[in-house]
Amino acid sequence: MSNANPSREDFASLLEASFHEQDVAEGMVVRGTVVAIEKDMAVIDAGLKVEGRVALKEFGGRAGGELKIGDTVEVYVERIENALGEAVLSRDKARREESWVKLEEKFNANEKVEGQIFNQVKGGFTVDLDGAVAFLPRSQVDIRPIRDVTPLMNTPQPFQILKMDKRRGNIVVSRRTVLEESRAEQRSEIVQNLEEGQTVDGIVKNITDYGAFVDLGGIDGLLHVTDMAWRRVNHPTEILQIGQTVKVQIIRINQETHRISLGMKQLEADPWDGIGVKYPMGVKVTGRVTNITDYGAFVELEPGIEGLIHVSEMSWTKKNVHPGKILSTSQEVEVVVLEVDPNKRRISLGLKQTLSNPWESFRDQFPIGTVVEGEVKNKTEFGLFIGLDGDVDGMVHLSDLDWNRPGEQVIEEFNKGDMVKAQVLDIDVEKERISLGMKQVGGDPFVDAAEAGDVRRGAVVTCEVTEIKEGGLEVKIVDTDLTSFIRRSDLARDRDEQRPERFQVGQKLDARVTQFDKKARRVGVSIKALQIFEEKEAVQQYGSQDSGASLGDILGAALKGRGDEE
Repeated sequence: MSNANPSREDFASLLEASFHEQDVAEGMVVRGTVVAIEKDMAVIDAGLKVEGRVALKEFGGRAGGELKIGDTVEVYVERIENALGEAVLSRDKARREESWVKLEEKFNANEKVEGQIFNQVKGGFTVDLDGAVAFLPRSQVDIRPIRDVTPLMNTPQPFQILKMDKRRGNIVVSRRTVLEESRAEQRSEIVQNLEEGQTVDGIVKNITDYGAFVDLGGIDGLLHVTDMAWRRVNHPTEILQIGQTVKVQIIRINQETHRISLGMKQLEADPWDGIGVKYPMGVKVTGRVTNITDYGAFVELEPGIEGLIHVSEMSWTKKNVHPGKILSTSQEVEVVVLEVDPNKRRISLGLKQTLSNPWESFRDQFPIGTVVEGEVKNKTEFGLFIGLDGDVDGMVHLSDLDWNRPGEQVIEEFNKGDMVKAQVLDIDVEKERISLGMKQVGGDPFVDAAEAGDVRRGAVVTCEVTEIKEGGLEVKIVDTDLTSFIRRSDLARDRDEQRPERFQVGQKLDARVTQFDKKARRVGVSIKALQIFEEKEAVQQYGSQDSGASLGDILGAALKGRGDEE
């Protein structure tokens, strides 16, 4: 109702209202009064030139008749006056502005806020924080990934603000952080009541390849697969299943990380106690193959007790074969205990020791000097390998292939698969070596010829000149295949007669054997040595009969006597 003649007081109030209108700007939150309610709209006087309208649904709980004329409410001024001559007001934006202020205070103070998950979007969910909308990434919903979030929707619950950007209107929150903090407090309290060595009951919560997680009543402990039983456990599912109640012992507690290590086998007697008495060295035992590797096979002797058969202890003769070619998993085998180390919890086993040593068997069956027959298995730069009885190999060195020809030449005459004969020269059981000789089969022609001609050191032999050289004579010992060389200095005692040219090819002469070396296969003969020997013999024989005789007389008598004998 207008006043045609305003008083001084009316003018003052109008002026004050004008100043008040100028203080209100777009984008501000101001207090207003509900002056009317028309259907689903509320008419609000916010102290502007004109009134504004706000939908009742924006007032939330006050909608549906709870909002009444005269109520004071906060609204957001979007525009002071629009084309219709009305103020554009918003209760929702006012609530958001109010919420942002409160949220920033809590964010800066690192305090939790309350909100409700009300919708699902790409990559996560939207959360209502009392008017402000925040984004909840899927990874921040729970400590562990959950498939169904429906039970969490539209339920008031605490969140932690991770990031705020008012200019962009972005808020990122986390429910997981709140749960982890709460869980950490619970874990800390539970851990304080636990002690190492304590026996507790738990429920198997999860199973992995390396162990199982056991719930101890609000905190999980790890039961490693190696601590489940004294025997080998290939996978935890062999003895555990999810939901199973188990009795475990607390092995270790890390007070900083709250990690708890558990054990089941610790509640049972250690089978390694007194192991040395139970499995003394050299005893034969039976076990089951549990695992095969490149370096050997593990054999379970009893639950919790395993020993290793190293690949070198599997076979006497198969040296470069994978253990899987000799044994198979779950096979029952007889083994010999080689060594026991209780401190390292190791037992060394031998498989080949349950069988006779083939080298010992070969030595007993084929002593040194025996002639054996075998197949050529391999040719090397230093000899032949021959396969023998008992699945063992013997080696013929190059020097034992032929008496006269070089081994490098002779070995080319042999091929793999050839059957040959050889003589056993030596057997070394410890080094697993058998030395053979092929040239020794049938005897040594040098020794045979020497024995046939009675050739020995000191013997007198008849030689035939085969070649005359400047340095001496090449001769052949009569009735043998032995040859020798008489040096110029050995052709006669007198220097004047030490001339090779005074002899003829085919001429026969006597000489004394001065050297007989079987190893070097060499015979040395000397005419000079024979002459000296005969002189000594003559002196001893004829000199003793007539002490007054001259040396010439003695030699003359000796030669006459020799002529008479001939």
